[in-house]
Amino acid sequence: MKRSAKAVFCFAIVLVGVVAQQVSAADRPNILWITSEDNGPELGCYGDEYAITPHIDGLAKKSSRYLYFWSNAPVCAPARTTIITGVYPSAMGAEHMRSNVSLSSTLKMYPQILREAGYYCTNNSKEDYNLIKSGQVWDESSRNAHWMNRKDGQPFFAIFNHTISHESQIRNKIDAKDTIHDPAKARVRAYHPDTPEVRKDWAQYYDRLTMMDELVGRNLKELEDAGFADDTIVFYYGDHGSGMPRSKRWPYNSGLHVPLIVHIPEKFSHLRPKEYSTGGTSGRLTAFVDLAPTLLSLIGQQTPAWMQGHAFAGRYDAGPQPFIYGFRGRMDERYDLLRSITDGRYVYLRQYMPHKIYGQYIQYMFQTPTTRVWKEMFDAGQLNEAQSRFWQRKPPEELYDLHSDPDEVHNLATSPAHQDVLQKLRKAQRDLAVKIRDVGFLPEDDLHSLAEGSTPYDVGHDPAKYDLETVLTAAEDASSLDPAKTPSLVTRLSDKNRAVRYWAALGLLMRGEAGLKAGHDQLTAALKDESPSVRVIAAQVLAQFGSDVDNAKGLSVLLKHASIESHSIYVAMLALNALDELDGRAASAIEQIRNLPTKSKTAYPRMDAYIPNLKTKTLDDLQLLK
Repeated sequence: MKRSAKAVFCFAIVLVGVVAQQVSAADRPNILWITSEDNGPELGCYGDEYAITPHIDGLAKKSSRYLYFWSNAPVCAPARTTIITGVYPSAMGAEHMRSNVSLSSTLKMYPQILREAGYYCTNNSKEDYNLIKSGQVWDESSRNAHWMNRKDGQPFFAIFNHTISHESQIRNKIDAKDTIHDPAKARVRAYHPDTPEVRKDWAQYYDRLTMMDELVGRNLKELEDAGFADDTIVFYYGDHGSGMPRSKRWPYNSGLHVPLIVHIPEKFSHLRPKEYSTGGTSGRLTAFVDLAPTLLSLIGQQTPAWMQGHAFAGRYDAGPQPFIYGFRGRMDERYDLLRSITDGRYVYLRQYMPHKIYGQYIQYMFQTPTTRVWKEMFDAGQLNEAQSRFWQRKPPEELYDLHSDPDEVHNLATSPAHQDVLQKLRKAQRDLAVKIRDVGFLPEDDLHSLAEGSTPYDVGHDPAKYDLETVLTAAEDASSLDPAKTPSLVTRLSDKNRAVRYWAALGLLMRGEAGLKAGHDQLTAALKDESPSVRVIAAQVLAQFGSDVDNAKGLSVLLKHASIESHSIYVAMLALNALDELDGRAASAIEQIRNLPTKSKTAYPRMDAYIPNLKTKTLDDLQLLK
């Protein structure tokens, strides 16, 4: 059959296009991520002589090892939320452990972008995001998900997530054959007491890392046996600090510093960053928020404007950054708010709720033997200053020098010699909050009510709904504990902005009896505020520090708001936290607390245990006071 010259020409053009696509696909790297849960850089390749991790050490010898890599969040769900979006969860209302917020239509999860680019994307298998997924994210996400299931010739992105080093695995039984680390040789951190229980937990943590290392070895061997080692970029990283208390859940370096090993084969050497060296190290400051931009850069795509991280490899390498950042919001049933930052040497923490102790009772955390014995020894007066601090109230600011104080126990915030460093990091921390539109300064209930019909991210980017500068200033003044700020806090109890009034009430709570004395009448009026969060905090101040009449008024409000049948779970948790903090001043309400409902028909199911946990702990404490 004869073809016209035009048809032959068109066929040739199509053929060239197909061949070009095939060449392009062949030139694109496969990408394999191997992750492990609840572990910092306690690995042989990071200089830990106690660790036994031969497979990861072997990977490091042919890769680049990052010395300053932070998980941004010190607990899994917010950390994974950071990775999956390339956006700080504190900008999306997703910083809390746990939460379930809607994703703005202006954002995407990175696997969606990779899939649009032709990649086969698999996750094996944990997701655990604080976001509601919109549309299809993965080609497959399950325990059976595998890069082997892709189409012939299709580039892949695959994750294998190992849970064997998770916090829960520190405190369970372990087979004798896997018990290989001698507790007597474990390094006990300066903030922990040196007891057999603590040493056993540290030793078993290292045992679990050795078991995890074996799984990493299997992933690497599988890639090698299939003949894809030279075509695949490999990342290995931990998902936040160790599951030991004051690592996990706390945005110190101990809770955020994780290992990152990146192997870029010679075939893709043009994608390596300038500092990459085989078997070497990188001193670049990097973090979870940078992973999604880096993935896109490695496949030749620019970082979308809405992503808040920076690519550290690939075609669109953004270059070194001066700081990396951490955050903490509500941890399970306990409210808290702090931000942290490091320049690689100094770590700065800004505590926005310094009236709360570090070691608030979180039911899940207290299942670890180290946590229990640590608290028992504090109660018995058997700890030194560094070991005691976790069970005491916090200062507004903390500053640590990792060079001289790797365990972060010597606070330099008031040191005259370190004021320049303090001010530099303080400013950088605030600048980021403003830049990303940090919505963590809104009470959680108000955040969700404002976002009704929208999303917290969109609320944060709408100045008409969120006056960030005004709210942030109120939070800073409240948490500074500066007595000179007290009159302005009293005035702010009448501010038109609900979040400002919330911080004004919190600031008076932080000042205790002095705060109540300064704003007694305004706090009493605030019991009828339109915001339930303001009502709860005002009631706590009156009930905790006021007269018997004030106590009765405050308790009445707190008990009403602690009912999950009448209020959102966020308000009920806030009120139950307040009742728990009253200690003996809530004794007269023990029967009402006992009769509070614990089930919600509307709350996110993964939060179901939080109200029962708070109620049980409050009642247990009140029983002990009898």
